[in-house]
Formats: sequence, structure tokens, C-alpha cells
Amino acid sequence: SILIIFLAPICLLIAIAIKASSRGPILFKHKRIGKNKKEFSCYKFRTMHPEANSMLEELLKNNQDIKNEFESNQKLSKDPRITSIGKYLRFTSLDEIPQIINVIKGEMSFIGPRPIIKDEIKRYGENFTMAFSVLPGMSGLWQVSGRNKLSYKRRVQLDIIYAKNQNFK
Repeated sequence: SILIIFLAPICLLIAIAIKASSRGPILFKHKRIGKNKKEFSCYKFRTMHPEANSMLEELLKNNQDIKNEFESNQKLSKDPRITSIGKYLRFTSLDEIPQIINVIKGEMSFIGPRPIIKDEIKRYGENFTMAFSVLPGMSGLWQVSGRNKLSYKRRVQLDIIYAKNQNFK
């Protein structure tokens, strides 16, 4: 709660920048899967254009390389849906500050596996139960070990390593 007060001026500046750079809401709320398969709304500052979903459909339909990249990583390395301020927010991870609300609500912790969408459960296979026996985190091994440079398979491995070895230290 103290962090929210401390970060309020930064959040206000980010909100102004988002509104000034594109139309649409300031916050993005997305359904994610957390501990023990519990679904929750994960909050972030909006980094994409409001019509990002339709843009993605077009990209996937018209470009096989982009489709292959997205199916492999659930991300695009040069994503045209991201706004100019969104690129900066993602690079600095400032877009994730609103997840402090999820931490306060007990849906996330500061450290843990990244929360995933329902479609990603199958990518974890039999490892899902172990990886999400802990709260998902705002940060974790995946983020500090290479982030988007790592394969999704390696992300799953790191989430399992964290879940098996988590401790206060």
C-alpha cells in the first residue's frame, strides 16, 4: 500500500502520457490464470493500440513468419500494435506497476511465474500444476534470465525451478 502512495506521481505521469499518445483506456485488464488455476483480472498500463486484437488477426492471416513467431512465443519481436509510449513502458517494465493492485488483492506476488492466459496452460503440459502451485509474480526467473530472448520451453523450465525452490531468501 505504501508503494502505491510512493508511485502515485509516476503513475499519474504515465497515465497522462498514455492518454496523450493514443485514444483508449489507461489501464488494460486481462484475464489470467494464477495459483491453482484460479482466474483473475491482471492489471497493466495499456501499451497497445485499442484495435490491437483486430490488428493481430490481420497480421496472422497475412504473414506466415509472423504467425509462426506468435505461435512459438505468444509474442512478436517487432510488434506494430504497440504504441510509442508503450514501447518505453514495456522496455522499463513500468507498464506492470498496476499489478501491485493484484499483489494487494492476494492474486499475485512480487516474485513468481508470469501469469498466463488460459490458452497457455497446454504449453505447460504436465508441469502446469507444479509451476502454478505458487502465486504468479510481477517478476521472476524468466524476466531476470533473458525475458523475450528465451524460448517458451525455457520459460516453463524456469517457472518450475522457481516453484520447486521458492523460499523467503
